[in-house]
Amino acid sequence: MTRTSGTQDGPLTLSGAGLPDWLAPVLRVAETVEPAQMSHFLPPENGSGRQSAVLILFGEGERGPELLLMERASSLRSHPGQPSFPGGALDPEDGDPRGDGPLRAALREAREETGLDPSGVQLFGVLPRLYIPVSRFVVTPVLGWWREPSPVGVVDPNETARVFTVPVADLTDPANRATAVHPRGHSGPAFLVASALVWGFTAGVIDRLLHFAGWERPWDRGKRVPLDWRA
Repeated sequence: MTRTSGTQDGPLTLSGAGLPDWLAPVLRVAETVEPAQMSHFLPPENGSGRQSAVLILFGEGERGPELLLMERASSLRSHPGQPSFPGGALDPEDGDPRGDGPLRAALREAREETGLDPSGVQLFGVLPRLYIPVSRFVVTPVLGWWREPSPVGVVDPNETARVFTVPVADLTDPANRATAVHPRGHSGPAFLVASALVWGFTAGVIDRLLHFAGWERPWDRGKRVPLDWRA
């Protein structure tokens, strides 16, 4: 994809122009990171899986850089109650999954879930497509800069329980980091921030972004947090 500007009515493309200096390392990650560096779970080679996208939206709040997250409704069948990035499956009207479809889906889902105004978002990169085996989602993480912030909140309580922002400083604070341990035995990075336990796919992507952007601080990987059996 070329790094030029776009609108929701026309083709959506990516633009790295005019980003704040602190986002430069994240842009570099998008340009250089390899799929296997992001996760062991990569899309099936046979092309199966449900195409989806998430919006990793960076803004600037009272405490500096921050990320937009939401908590999924506990009634949902897929990943209930989990903090996550806004996002979801591609609809046919989103377009080509190999073109601007994921960009369009990420903005559409963010609007539907949080009330975000997409016109204030500058998309500047995508990360390698990843795979969530339990739900068979093939996920394209789309990176955005909240150039013109807009009010956000719960749009549909049946889908979203909470919408919130987390300062990057809290995500990099070693005191807020832990290893989440699933009852089935597997484990992964976790963040205890904003009265929430962020784990799973979302925590894994944040962990890799912090690492490859050079923002990670040494933390105690032996600090373990058990997950509920329903997770």
